[in-house]
Amino acid sequence: MRRIVGIDVARGIAVLGMMTAHVGPDDHGPVPPGGFAQLADGRPSALFVVLAGISLALLSGGASPVSGGAMTNARIRVVARAFLVLFLGLVLVALGTPVVVILPTYAVLFVAGSVVLGWTRRALLAASVAFAVLGPPLVQWLVDDPVEQNSIPGLFVGPHYPALIWMSYLLTGLAVGRSDLRSPRLRHVGVLVGLGLVLLGHGGAWLAQRATSWPPELTSSAPHASTTFELAGNTGVAFLVLVGSLAAADRWPRAVSPVAAVGSLALTAYTVHIVVIAIVGDDVVFQPTVLSWLAFLGVTTAACWAWARFLGRGPLERVMHEVSTVVAQDTTPVRDAQG
Repeated sequence: MRRIVGIDVARGIAVLGMMTAHVGPDDHGPVPPGGFAQLADGRPSALFVVLAGISLALLSGGASPVSGGAMTNARIRVVARAFLVLFLGLVLVALGTPVVVILPTYAVLFVAGSVVLGWTRRALLAASVAFAVLGPPLVQWLVDDPVEQNSIPGLFVGPHYPALIWMSYLLTGLAVGRSDLRSPRLRHVGVLVGLGLVLLGHGGAWLAQRATSWPPELTSSAPHASTTFELAGNTGVAFLVLVGSLAAADRWPRAVSPVAAVGSLALTAYTVHIVVIAIVGDDVVFQPTVLSWLAFLGVTTAACWAWARFLGRGPLERVMHEVSTVVAQDTTPVRDAQG
């Protein structure tokens, strides 16, 4: 399936946003509350997972999902990619940087997503709402003591990327990916829904904190609070970024091509920046400067742009594609994969 440039633009924004969260300077300003640096905390990683759901949908037929052997083939490719992402994530965790690596949870979500590839859009949205509403209190009930993020339980109920809650983002992305992403009507609806979710998330959290006796663990909309309110707000932001990226890619394709290149090499860009942090040292995270932050963003964007233009698919993306394709073909013969 031909790449949708707007999706790559949104993914590039997510990668550069996560990079900003890791090595960007803190401003602690009053507007917005917590400063502009906080805008890059939590939201880009949520956008990254929503886009992962869209990618899974596109991998299995997009608005017209495949069936039969072709769906089996798609599921095998997704699971193969999940194991590769898990291995890569564990390697990055072993580097010992102060960054909480999202890839292990990302892999768990991929495996879970492979199970629901054949669901209807309505079922996906209903399940997303269920995870968003029931996930936070369930995690609070299951976790009595702090859980190490990089442990096996931490992948599901950990403090940063709990799969039992973040599954909502993936399911939302899958539902969006089952729609016609080039439809003007979908984009108009996306803007309205996005604004409504942002208002619900942050306005609802503000109201709940003042009008109810619910604990802060369930009413905060702060980054990585993993509450229903934060999920709503982050999903709304993801919708707005996605619609804006699709529109910008249609109108100004050359202008956004550097960011789209980062999105097309997202796994490579994310991995390399963690490796660079490990080489440079923890100070680049704990004592960031504007210069070091701009160097990360500038070098990443320039390198991805050059690679995408002259060499095409990124190195890690190429490995993911080739290995998952070979595994799927060996497991499901082509004649069966066609349904």
